[in-house]
Amino acid sequence: MTTRPYTRGQKLPEILQKRIMVLDGAMGTMIQRFKLDEAQYRGAGYAGPGGQAQRFQDFHKDIKGNNELLSLTRPDIIRDIHERYLAAGADLIETNTFGATRIAQADYDMADLAFEMNLASARLARAACDKYSTPDKPRFVLGALGPTPKTASISPDVNDPGARNVTFEELRASYFEQVDALVQGGADALLVETIFDTLNAKAALFAIDEFFEASGERLPIIISGTVTDASGRILSGQTVTAFWHSVRHAQPLAVGLNCALGAALMRPYIQELAKAAPDTFISCYPNAGLPNPMSDTGFDETPEVTSRLVGEFAAEGLVNIVGGCCGTTPEHIGAIHDKVAPLPGRVLQRHVFYREAA
Repeated sequence: MTTRPYTRGQKLPEILQKRIMVLDGAMGTMIQRFKLDEAQYRGAGYAGPGGQAQRFQDFHKDIKGNNELLSLTRPDIIRDIHERYLAAGADLIETNTFGATRIAQADYDMADLAFEMNLASARLARAACDKYSTPDKPRFVLGALGPTPKTASISPDVNDPGARNVTFEELRASYFEQVDALVQGGADALLVETIFDTLNAKAALFAIDEFFEASGERLPIIISGTVTDASGRILSGQTVTAFWHSVRHAQPLAVGLNCALGAALMRPYIQELAKAAPDTFISCYPNAGLPNPMSDTGFDETPEVTSRLVGEFAAEGLVNIVGGCCGTTPEHIGAIHDKVAPLPGRVLQRHVFYREAA
């Protein structure tokens, strides 16, 4: 048997064996703070580097809400958000690519821009991480692959359980294109996140492996599922343990949970995952509690509350990577950083850092 080492992100396993690493917080929550209108999403009023104010001025469809497009039309905003999280202490920065697949961008008639969006987003995150990296605290870019608005295992029609609005092959091709652009743009690792349909995740993992084989590159992978409610299952029906056994073949650097729940409700599922995956690093980035329209962030937890709860996970020896999802801000991430900094990370029984190959 031979082994193939990572070609990027080589330091991540070493750092995770020594300390807890901090992931950034919500991108959408931060973008909402800018209160952008339709014209601003198209780039109006921005004349800085990389601006494309004229390119989408006459685009035929409303594009407000297409946050991934901002990497092209308002790179200054995406850069600013990345740098705020880095200044707060984040080690890991996600690219602004949650919905930057052909499948997701088809909703805006922008499928053909998917590669460009991913490339630009990765380059923005790369530049921000390089700016803040030091020998003692290197920063890393996680190329983010979201779930897409279509599912391969769940019918979109309650009257036709066998109906599907996307195929595995369509998902695979879409994810392959995304991975290609993210790696070209400078990602250190890949994050398959907010998984509510395991079959979608398998398409992403298949595309990642296909890209590794074709390119000769190999990056660490982090896989993060989403428990949608108190049933303890992801939307496509699997328990946390079953989900892990469905994706562990990818030999990820870390597996975890994010979104849907706040830290208090996520605790039993993180405990279950940590028990089910004793040889793999565990990540956790919950929402800032429950939705609260009266709050500035749209969620009810303050940085003090979220950091206390996440800090309890660390003190319990459950996690290696922590951060925030919906409703979290640089203030949340700074508080989480300060809370977990003195605590050791979860100790593994062992870890396969390199995939074995015949």
